[in-house]
This record gives sequence, C-alpha cells and structure tokens, in this order.
Amino acid sequence: MLSKVDVQSKSLESYRAIVGDALIEEILDLAGELTGARVVHINATAFGGGVAEMLQSLVPLMTDVGLRAEWRVIAGEEEFFNVTKSFHNGLQGMDLRLTPEMKSVWERYNLTNAQAFEGDYDFVVVHDPQPAGLRHYYRDGAGGRWIWRSHIDTSHPNMEYWEFLVPFLRSYEAAVFSMSQYEGPGLEFPELAVIRPSIDPLTPKNRTMGLFQAQQIAGGLGVDLDRPVISQVSRYDPWKDPLGVIDAYRIVKREFPGAQLVLMASMAGDDPEGWEYLEFTRRHAADDEDVHLLHFERNNDLEVNAFQRLSDVVVQKSVREGFGLVVTEAMWKGQAVVGGAAGGIPLQITDGQTGFLVRSVEECAEKVIYLLRNREEAAQMGARAKEHVRSNFLVPRHLRDYLQLFKRLSSARQGQEVCAG
Repeated sequence: MLSKVDVQSKSLESYRAIVGDALIEEILDLAGELTGARVVHINATAFGGGVAEMLQSLVPLMTDVGLRAEWRVIAGEEEFFNVTKSFHNGLQGMDLRLTPEMKSVWERYNLTNAQAFEGDYDFVVVHDPQPAGLRHYYRDGAGGRWIWRSHIDTSHPNMEYWEFLVPFLRSYEAAVFSMSQYEGPGLEFPELAVIRPSIDPLTPKNRTMGLFQAQQIAGGLGVDLDRPVISQVSRYDPWKDPLGVIDAYRIVKREFPGAQLVLMASMAGDDPEGWEYLEFTRRHAADDEDVHLLHFERNNDLEVNAFQRLSDVVVQKSVREGFGLVVTEAMWKGQAVVGGAAGGIPLQITDGQTGFLVRSVEECAEKVIYLLRNREEAAQMGARAKEHVRSNFLVPRHLRDYLQLFKRLSSARQGQEVCAG
C-alpha cells in the first residue's frame, strides 16, 4: 500500500474566533451533506514545501467535520525525483529536454505506485505532476471521483513536457488550479475548480510567538538583531531567484551598510536539485559574512516564524511562482512583503497597499530601501496585509472550497446515474 501519513487531530471550532461565525457555519452545512465521504490525498512527500504543510491541516480538518480523510505518499528513489524536478521546471516553462529515459522512469514509478494503491474512496485528490499517472494506471472500473490538483503554473509550459503529460491528465474527472490562468493549453476537464492555497494560523510556524523567544531563535543562528535584517524563506531554486535577492541586497548595502540578508529553506525530500542550487547560491554570496544561508533537514517552523516576525523587510523575489505561501505567512505576521510580480503573488500583494510588487533586482532594492526608511508606513501596510490574509487565505476557507467541489462532483455523478437509469 502507499504509505499513510499520520496527522495530528484538529478542531474547526478552534478557528471560529479568527475567521468568524459565518464561514464556520457554512463549512458545517456543507460537511453535513458529505458525512462519511471517503477522501484520500496523494502527493510525493510528507515533509518540505507548501503542499505537505497544507495537507497537515486540511486532512485532519476534513476528518473533524465528518469526512473519512487520509493522506498517502508515493514511493520513489532518487532517479524518480530527479526526473520529477525536471517535470516541475519544464511544466513552468524552463527549456529542458525530456528524454525517452526520463519518460520511462516517470511511467515506471507511476505504474508501481498505482499497483500499490489500495482502498475504495469517494474522492481521490492527486497532487502535482509526480503522481499524475496514477489514475491512468489504476485498475479498470475503480470507483470514486479523481481530481488532479496542480500547485504550479502550467500556463506557458515547455510543450515537450506538457504534451507528454496531457494524455495522463485526461482520465481525471476534475482539476484544481490556484488560478484559472494556470491551466495548460489544449486541455479541458469536465470540472475545473480554482482553489487558492492557504496557511494555518494555529501551526507553530504561524501562531503568535513572543518577542523573547523569536530573538533567542534568530540570535542563536548568528544574526545580529541590532542591525537591519532582510529575509527570504524559500527553497534554493532558480524560480525563487536567490541570486537576484543577493544582488538586490548588495544595492541596499550601499544605503544601509549594516544590512544583513537571511536566506532560509527546508530541504524537501522530493527536491534533490535544492542542494546543488544551495551551493550555487553560496558561491554567488562569496565571502560576505552578512549573508546567512540557512538550510534545515528537519522541521524549521519555529525558525521561519521567528525570522518572518523579526525581519525588517521580508522579500519573495520569485520569477515564476505557483502561489507563494511564504508571502502569505509573512503577511499574516504583519509584514509588508516585497514580492516578485509572478504567479499568485499579485493575488496577495496589492502594490503599494499591502506590500510591493517588483520586476527587477533594482526595483527590489528600491522597495526594500523605501521600507527601511519608512518604518511607520511599513507597519501600516503590514497591518492591512494581515487582514487581507485573514479574509482570503486561511485554512477554513480552503476547506470550504474543497467541500464545495466534492458536493458539485457528487451532484454530477448522481445526475449521470439518474440519466443512465
């Protein structure tokens, strides 16, 4: 069987004071119509990255409101994850070759995982390209509604990768994208849903942290909190542009000689390229002792929480982005984020109101300098940013959107059965 991920129980009622009564009651009404529905989420890793973090909260909340929800991960060796990292980059438009050998590896692991998949479910949610072939290879006549959930921007893909993947995607009854524009060319699903990602305000990464604890954590990692701190929390990945962040920091340094830069990542198990790009980033930073390249092979929620709260400016200079939950996290902590005008970041940052959108190294540096010079305005923008997240990007809203999708798919199946009868 596919490995099951154990999750800690959660209570929807715990979020009522944060998101309000109306949303909680709407969720409970929807869940009442789906009581007992069997749901499984399938992805590539239980640790590292936004997908795993969201499932840590979504799955137990689905269980709390009466669904029978599970989370399972596929099995794969390094050769598979090397290939799927190329899929991730290629589907976002990177100019990479897709060789027959790479296709064979992807197909072989998807077949093996499909053969290991057992159980009867009403809804099977398959996340991202790594396990996207499961539906194609799963046994004939399998029940349930199969949903492909893409967390990346496939609007302008490398067509070699996209054309290979499309035949596998056509077997799904529904697809979920973070933005409607992300759906790749030449493919239509019977049901297409737009569901924004979310953060959980009650996890160790996002819940309130005292100043003393935050200072202890950050100071223990060698950062001087008496000088300006600029941070970016992201995988070491070309799409996150850590090299561009370093270049922007060097411009800021001319105006604020004491400025420091913190780049921080957890090294996900399905991202072997991350180590290579960390070394690439280290070489770009050269011998600057004020550039702190932090990486963790464990849960780093407390470190993220501390730096997102204590940083004078938080940056997310992505050049391509599925959504950018690290932006959401920092905004929830009252930060006016300087973010790349890419992917889902403009959905979160209203330029000049809740942060700044930038398109170049120079523009990034300019906005960081502006926020460092105008601390009171930065605080006002950060307060607006937090309220924007409260209204749009917290996990109860995410749960509601999934329940609405499940309800639509159930109604569509019942309609088909009535017509067939």
